[in-house]
Amino acid sequence: MANTGSSASSVNSATAGEIFDCSDLGERSIGIAAAIDALERGDLVVLPTDTVYGIGANAFDDVAVTQLLAAKRRGRDMPVPVLVPSRSTVDGLVVSLSSEARSLMAAFWPGGLTLVVDQAPSLAWDLGETGGTVAVRMPLHPVTLEVLATTGPAAVSSANVSGKPPADTAEQARGQFGSSVAVYLEAGPGPDPVPSTIVDVSGEVPVLLRAGAVSVEQLREVVPELEVPAEKPSS
Repeated sequence: MANTGSSASSVNSATAGEIFDCSDLGERSIGIAAAIDALERGDLVVLPTDTVYGIGANAFDDVAVTQLLAAKRRGRDMPVPVLVPSRSTVDGLVVSLSSEARSLMAAFWPGGLTLVVDQAPSLAWDLGETGGTVAVRMPLHPVTLEVLATTGPAAVSSANVSGKPPADTAEQARGQFGSSVAVYLEAGPGPDPVPSTIVDVSGEVPVLLRAGAVSVEQLREVVPELEVPAEKPSS
């Protein structure tokens, strides 16, 4: 069952907003442990990914997800995506996956592709007004994957207040969120600070929802039938 008893108020004021330099192996280990502990107690963390930095919460803690949305100043009409530690994790989150979805996962995971899938109705989480779907991605970043390997799926959105540019470092994220985030994991600028591409694979035909790190050309090498709504039909 979802945990609704935790709160971001549990952040210790002496450590709230602490940043850990993951380029230092000792500090990296301490920071990862601190991030895992923060997620498990219902606090927010900022994590590096292969695209932009993300602000994360325990996906199964409704109060923590609400705090994440509040920190970003966005409503439930923009539900939070989920990062997973492995491809196999997705099987526990959905009723079934299409062959196109599995082909895209095999080609681009871990990496900059988010897939919108039909979530299993038995899942005890509340990510916002999802309409029965969930956006999932396996990131290509060793720090975040190490955190997720212990915590399991985490609700993670781009680390920025709505209307502001996504953070390219943890320090930039701290400038926007301050002590509302318990732990910041700093790993320097990402190799390609472009948000992930989003493809909806919940229907019969994959549909591009957002262009991003993975190009349409790359996607169509795997799923030629991909629909791109902005494209005009030839006359």
